[in-house]
Amino acid sequence: MTITVFVTSVSSSTEIKKHQQRISMVLDSKKIPHKDVDISADEDSKALMREIAGDKTALPPQIANGNVYCGDYAAFEAAVEAEELEKFLKL
Repeated sequence: MTITVFVTSVSSSTEIKKHQQRISMVLDSKKIPHKDVDISADEDSKALMREIAGDKTALPPQIANGNVYCGDYAAFEAAVEAEELEKFLKL
């Protein structure tokens, strides 16, 4: 399965933008294939992200492996720090 990172290209939050860039940078550096899904371009993508996350108010970035929810940025960063990224991503 491919890792899906739900992102937004339309955000006034520099924090969200930095988090999205950090996730992409880490996944690229570890050569983990992933695709970004821009929730601002498609309402269905936002609904899917929130359904997978199990949170009607979830904000990007959110990470999933197929339709299996992995976590948000805080959980991603914790997994990187603990050197458990593959476990977090359910690879």
